[in-house]
Amino acid sequence: MTNIFRRAGVDIPEPFRRFLEGDLDAWLRVEEYRESGSLVVRAEAPGIDPDNDVDITLAGSQLQITVRREEKSEHREREGYRSEFRFGTFSRAVSLPGPVNQEDIHASYTDGVLEVRVPLAEEPAAGGHKIRVSRGAGASSSGTDETSRTMGQDPEDQSFGGP
Repeated sequence: MTNIFRRAGVDIPEPFRRFLEGDLDAWLRVEEYRESGSLVVRAEAPGIDPDNDVDITLAGSQLQITVRREEKSEHREREGYRSEFRFGTFSRAVSLPGPVNQEDIHASYTDGVLEVRVPLAEEPAAGGHKIRVSRGAGASSSGTDETSRTMGQDPEDQSFGGP
């Protein structure tokens, strides 16, 4: 689309050009899913150096992914020469479902896709687990049967305004 304007000799303002190219977002677009007991976060980040342009940090239950991108292009045409460059920092915070160990998080970069794998804690089995409730200390020392008390009465069977 911008080539049409360029051929017509129209100089497009930077914000409008970015709108036409779909480059308005300052956040990193990610894809999240669960696979084999891990949360997988994938981001498209072509043309970067993962050693120098990517920062991944864990702060509490937030995984922060930051990517710095710089793109340069030169156009040599019969009518002249044009050099363009774009740069920016894109980031995304992903909420983790529970506590994780930072040493267990693994990241890889292949064919322009950054992938971060976060192992998740095992969830309790379906059906739940029965939790035993114990009585407080000295509950049976007064000689009264605690199960026979009614709501709204204290241990000495004196009403205190309950139903």
